[in-house]
Amino acid sequence: MRKFLIFSAVGVVLITMLILFVGYIRLKNERSFSPEEEVVYTDGELELKVQYNRPFKRNRVVFGQLVPYGAVWRTGANEATIFQTNRTITIEGKKLNPGKYSFWTIPDSTTWSVIFNTEAGQWGINHKGEANRNPELDVVQIPVHAVKHKRVFEQFTIAFEKVGEEAELVLLWDNTVVAIPFSYK
Repeated sequence: MRKFLIFSAVGVVLITMLILFVGYIRLKNERSFSPEEEVVYTDGELELKVQYNRPFKRNRVVFGQLVPYGAVWRTGANEATIFQTNRTITIEGKKLNPGKYSFWTIPDSTTWSVIFNTEAGQWGINHKGEANRNPELDVVQIPVHAVKHKRVFEQFTIAFEKVGEEAELVLLWDNTVVAIPFSYK
């Protein structure tokens, strides 16, 4: 009887370890479909960081299908995208104070709504597949133009671009480019 209990306990431990290992491999593989990225912009004392996951197009129609028009998008994959600033910046005349924000967008064919929200660190969607965002915590929401490009960008990319005395936060995916101008001086 004692041997049976020992073998049973060892069996339970091995099965548990196998389940945990398979779960870990699945999570790791899912993340490889949309790898994590951090992009940093510095100019003098200003430092901006964006942490996000970068999904691939993979022969899909992205905007209007995979990412529906008129619906809030986590602006990446997995966790909600995080935007950090150590200085006050101005976006389309609206001040964004130093801090950490979740970054959301509402895509449309020609104009996107860009949203900065004080809640940061949450998973990007809830159990219903909807954006995991509390709109009451939005601090800045602005419209920006979306431009169709000849080039197709296979992987979702966020970048910063210096433009004269200002700069832009640029979103690129599929054949869409969205530039969000901001100033900080």
